[in-house]
Amino acid sequence: MSTSPNRRIFLKSSAAAVATAGLGDLAFLSDLRPVSAGEAAQASQSVRLDSGVEPLVTLIEQTPRDRLLEEVAARIKAGASYREVLAALLLAGVKNVEPRPSVGFKFHAVLVVNSCHLASLSSPAEHRWLPIFWALDYFKSAAQRDVEERGDWVMPAVDESALPSGHAARDEFVTAMEHWDESAADAAVAQYARTGGLNEIYEDFFRLGARDFRSIGHKAIYVANSYRTLQCIGREHAEPVLRSLAYALLMHEEGNPAERDAEADRPGRRNQELVGTIRSEWRNGDLDPGGTQELLAVLRSGSNDDASDVVVELLNRGVSPQSVWDGLQVGAGELLMRQTGIIGLHAMTTTNAMHYAYMASGSDETRRMLMLQNAAFLPMFRERMHDRGAVSDVTVDDLQSESAGADPAAARERIFGEMGKSPQQAAALTLGYLQQTGQAREFIDAARVLVYLKGNDAHDYKFSSAVLEDYSHVSPEWRDLYMALSTFNLRHSGEPDSGLVERTRAALG
Repeated sequence: MSTSPNRRIFLKSSAAAVATAGLGDLAFLSDLRPVSAGEAAQASQSVRLDSGVEPLVTLIEQTPRDRLLEEVAARIKAGASYREVLAALLLAGVKNVEPRPSVGFKFHAVLVVNSCHLASLSSPAEHRWLPIFWALDYFKSAAQRDVEERGDWVMPAVDESALPSGHAARDEFVTAMEHWDESAADAAVAQYARTGGLNEIYEDFFRLGARDFRSIGHKAIYVANSYRTLQCIGREHAEPVLRSLAYALLMHEEGNPAERDAEADRPGRRNQELVGTIRSEWRNGDLDPGGTQELLAVLRSGSNDDASDVVVELLNRGVSPQSVWDGLQVGAGELLMRQTGIIGLHAMTTTNAMHYAYMASGSDETRRMLMLQNAAFLPMFRERMHDRGAVSDVTVDDLQSESAGADPAAARERIFGEMGKSPQQAAALTLGYLQQTGQAREFIDAARVLVYLKGNDAHDYKFSSAVLEDYSHVSPEWRDLYMALSTFNLRHSGEPDSGLVERTRAALG
């Protein structure tokens, strides 16, 4: 069977087509036991992983990269479950890859695990292993970079003698994080992991992940992604993950941030005061597209203070928080349109993470803070873009829909081909396709297929999982536009197939 997919077949994919002829050249995955929807689903009642996961972590750590896929495939055929493999993958990452000097770069081996898991959840059962196999291979390359950069860093054993008492763990953790005290935070979070509830712990992390603009949003991304993965793999694996997370959130440049006025910390300090000026009934508001437009206008040229101020004004005026989030998500996508590349895509993935934390948090204050911080971060992303080159003045108002043709399947094929030639044209065609056909699910399925076949970077999974998820979180009036903006960074059909597809085929043969 040819390794190159028939473009017309896979671009016609719908949920049913993906499971059959649409991914015919990924049929080799059927050699593995299919992953059921129930097994992959995130659920608090899920079966806990047994203690046998440690040998699988060791296997991932010690097996050479050119043999890892074959060895893991053999373990799966022998009965290793999806959750065990996912848990081992995450634990191998947090144990062996240091989130320094930045919570990014090689640390994407950890950050991408949940994105690959989300891609698996959205796949037909017989294809759910492919994103996980991609992440396994990526871990090996990241671990090697860690050796080169950090001298083979490995998370040390926790200092048991330094652990606070169980009843004091939370207070000591919060104090240590506020003072940017790494050793005290490590001991406190280890005890907090053993004695606190996961939801309780992550209420603190939701706030901490959004408090400063360092590592272009990766701190907030790590908070959301680690929480989501733990919900699948089991609470018993939380301690090393939370230790890694606390260490990552304490990343900073020279000088203790608690003792100086760094630009990255200013929005959080100001918004901590501003959050109290939002009316108590802020969740009761009306959808207001005009309010969304007001926010977009400020995000284009205003300061981070201006952006936070307009969010307060809109909420106090009775505008629904949904309209605020519409502005934040579409505004992030507009940044990607203005300058395609790493900064714009992180504006979208950071907004995805902060919106997830907003939806998951049970704290009224934290939810208000997340909106204000997300609003403040977007102008900071915009200014970072100027450091990387020209930033276009184009706005979403300039994006006019164009018909891609009457046949939906042919229209999708045209769009994914056009992405490699003219992203602006592809965005206009996508907007027209969605408005004309309403077949968003088929478009999303085809986009995921291309990530499987063409993806060669962690951002391919991080970005696609974030934006394809957030399509349904944006109001109907704005969601087609949001999806059109995502085309500036989705994989296109003219790219070569990932070498990993063939490697996985050989491993399972």
